[in-house]
Amino acid sequence: MDKRNYAFGKINFILMVVGMLIVILGFILMSGGGSDEHVFDNDIFSVRRVKVAPVVCFLGFISIIYAIIKKPKDE
Repeated sequence: MDKRNYAFGKINFILMVVGMLIVILGFILMSGGGSDEHVFDNDIFSVRRVKVAPVVCFLGFISIIYAIIKKPKDE
């Protein structure tokens, strides 16, 4: 099969998978217990959930966009 039929190269797919894993890591960092009607949990406003996790997700989305835009090398 001719490799020129594919829109993305091997590196593009690897970069997309890495980006998806980074986004999943960001969502895992955002997860955790929450508050309910009777108990308020201050942990929902932790630095990990409010600042670190969204930045990690953003970097993951940027890497996915880069993987899509990156032109595959002609081999």
